Amino acid sequence: MSKSSDGRAVAVRADPRWAAIVARDPSADGQFFYSVRTTGVYCRPSCGSRTPRPENVRFFLTAAAAEAAGFRPCQRCRPDQGSPNAQHVELVATLCRQIASAEAAPSLAMLARSAQMSASHLHRIFKAITGVTPKAYAAAHRAQKVRNELIQGRRVTEAIYAAGYNSSGGFYEASSRLLGMAPSHFRAGGVKAVIRFAIGACSLGAILVAASQRGVCAIFLGDDPEALARDLQDRFAQAELIGADAEFEQWVAQVVGFVELPKLGLDLPLDLQGTAFQQRVWQALREIPAGSTLSYAEVAERVGAPKAARGVAGACAANLLAVAIPCHRVVRNDGKLTGYRWGVERKRALLEREAEAECCGPAVGPHPVR
Repeated sequence: MSKSSDGRAVAVRADPRWAAIVARDPSADGQFFYSVRTTGVYCRPSCGSRTPRPENVRFFLTAAAAEAAGFRPCQRCRPDQGSPNAQHVELVATLCRQIASAEAAPSLAMLARSAQMSASHLHRIFKAITGVTPKAYAAAHRAQKVRNELIQGRRVTEAIYAAGYNSSGGFYEASSRLLGMAPSHFRAGGVKAVIRFAIGACSLGAILVAASQRGVCAIFLGDDPEALARDLQDRFAQAELIGADAEFEQWVAQVVGFVELPKLGLDLPLDLQGTAFQQRVWQALREIPAGSTLSYAEVAERVGAPKAARGVAGACAANLLAVAIPCHRVVRNDGKLTGYRWGVERKRALLEREAEAECCGPAVGPHPVR
């Protein structure tokens, strides 16, 4: 090796981009490209080809710059095309549209043939991007179609078949979990559903606690007690809302006590309705210790969907149980507080109180969801 080549090799090894090439780091894709003098090609950092000798490597910010220097795109990693992740996102979006437009939920094998890849590979990609399996996505989509049909006033049986269910039996088995009540009750806007509720006050403002027969189904925070009541009424327009009795007041007091002094813990049954992915996210949130925080990306990792940070944010936004499902413990990657349904200042106050309480001992764990 000549002195010039040796010096070039030393310089390339000292460049942090070289470590990304050696590690075939997919997170570096799009940040830069590298060319190999001996082969005349340029690649993306994650390219699976044999690692080149450092003295033969040059770095480029864009694919166009590499081609202007006389290098051609690698036929293995296709650096002149979109990144693999972008291609996968586009593919999954296409499959989601295919699921949505199909009269009956397509099987994994059918989706794999459409994507021209193996079923196992498609399963991994789909779950990594959406946070759920193709089967779970199709089930959630069909459940939403049933909701829409029932809201429009269609008969229950008609709604079930219009949503693509081959029989009513399978839907009725899961109807309570999917709708929160019997389909006929949902169709009537929650009629016959009994929801007890009470509105109290805490240092964060007004607080509403509501419960179905299964457990607490809503905890709202706000400035205006009447606005909280209207929010509950809008959610179940035809439900029978009953003011709190003495027993229920104890639940409200327990929630207020937890807000004021987190180390007391919160031991209440919860009634949760959501998609399979939302349920997984909410469970992961309940496992975050008081006084700690995670980023949306870290929660996505915990639920087995590392590319679904946006889906995690959506699940947090859909959470109706303030403090009981502690979405206030999820922050941006840079640690900044944002995206809290009940206001960023309340989020800050809750985190500060939990940090103080952590110094005084651990909180009691939450009651399992019923």
